[in-house]
Amino acid sequence: MKTYSAKPGEIERKWWIVDAEGKNLGRLSSRIAVVLRGKDKPQFTPHVDTGDFVIVVNAGKVAVTGNKLLDKRYYRHSGRPGGLKSRTLGEMLEKRPTEVVRHAVKGMMPKNRLAAQQLTKLKIYATAEHPHKAQEPEDFRWAK
Repeated sequence: MKTYSAKPGEIERKWWIVDAEGKNLGRLSSRIAVVLRGKDKPQFTPHVDTGDFVIVVNAGKVAVTGNKLLDKRYYRHSGRPGGLKSRTLGEMLEKRPTEVVRHAVKGMMPKNRLAAQQLTKLKIYATAEHPHKAQEPEDFRWAK
């Protein structure tokens, strides 16, 4: 038998919708990363984008355990001397809840150009409204 290698033209992509309300941030992010890469499909090929599109709604209502709302910090640097800024997870969920989920999913993807391309298939919204009704997304299956 020969090893199967997926070609970019023969990949069927689906649209999934995930309601993040009450879901644990880490478990949610790891499952989303698997779907974006296509590792849940039998035709997964590491060097080809075989993943699906994922729409995350209610990103502002994601759950975290412990004291992470106060202790976990997000850092960014302007590139200037003294330009290091930091925010707690609680502050980030108030100001930019979509970036919390995007940052978590990005951290679970490989560090290469293909992962950056796959990350563009992730659509995140802070509330339950989204503009992707025409794609007819299916509810995400949470099988163990």
